[in-house]
Amino acid sequence: MSRRKVKKPADYDIRAEKFLLEPKENELISFSEVFGNDNPVYLEIGSGNGYFLTEKAKQHPEINFIGIELKPNRIYSIMKKLDFEIHTNVRLMHQFVDKNIINVFPKESIAKIFIQHPDPWPKKRHHKNRLINKDFIEVLNLMLKHGANVEIATDHPDYSEWIVEHFGESDKFESLFENGFTFERQANHIETYFENVKEAEGFPPRFMFYRKI
Repeated sequence: MSRRKVKKPADYDIRAEKFLLEPKENELISFSEVFGNDNPVYLEIGSGNGYFLTEKAKQHPEINFIGIELKPNRIYSIMKKLDFEIHTNVRLMHQFVDKNIINVFPKESIAKIFIQHPDPWPKKRHHKNRLINKDFIEVLNLMLKHGANVEIATDHPDYSEWIVEHFGESDKFESLFENGFTFERQANHIETYFENVKEAEGFPPRFMFYRKI
């Protein structure tokens, strides 16, 4: 069964000019030029339908947010949620996150990274497709400022154990929780529709916070 294709917003060109980052190849983004200020920059990798991103940006107008997505449909969906007056601190990027991201983002320039419910790829033969792996963790290290945090949420127990194990093997990060994760929601937590659905099914979200050391 194919998913419904999301159409571009009717005012796509106007929204793209305002909200879409399209850096030139091997040209570093100047966040101060993009946002018109020197506020900290938070990054969400895999913004989905954009609910977390848009709500988080409303909570923190003093922070600049960049949402990264690979699928154009999701970019279009998020664009439709952005308000020209409220979300002046939000930008979107169609970008694959690997070591080449440092050709786009200045090294050690990101103040926090969010990864909300990444695809768990539950079948063992598909584990190679999981976002969190040794190389990806090194990419996070390259992007983040010293002392900055990565915040990850998943409702998949096996994937949470995978994440804890892989971060535990890195000497670049330390967990903020003794056993690697917590079920406790933090202040100003953004509850998404799917998070609530999965919790009602018996799969509460697990939260993992890591600090770059």
